[in-house]
Amino acid sequence: MAAHLGLKKIRLNLARTKEFPNGSAHHGYEFLAPLDADDHIDPAEWKTHRKHCRVRRFWGDEDEDVGHLMHRPGGSWAFHYDIDGDEDDEAGYRFGSHAFRPGEYVSIRDEDGDLHTFVVVTVDDV
Repeated sequence: MAAHLGLKKIRLNLARTKEFPNGSAHHGYEFLAPLDADDHIDPAEWKTHRKHCRVRRFWGDEDEDVGHLMHRPGGSWAFHYDIDGDEDDEAGYRFGSHAFRPGEYVSIRDEDGDLHTFVVVTVDDV
């Protein structure tokens, strides 16, 4: 179990949109990441535990995508999907400076280049 020390399971649900005025619990992400004392993703701990930093994307009736949280050169973060190879990475908008706490909002640019806003629903110890 020591390999998971410090990792958090973070759930993001789609925030309010024109299509979903109340947001949607059926559109979002769950991912594992190490958070520091300020609830920011910890790049040093990520490097140590990167193989455990998985992501699951769920989007309504679409098949789930499964992949990894990646720290890119230059410091940005993205979700990289393992399956099929036809999915482009999805970039977390300023993930490095966001606190991952319930009620906070974050944005992710999808494979089509559209920016979607998500609310942090839960942050649980793994």
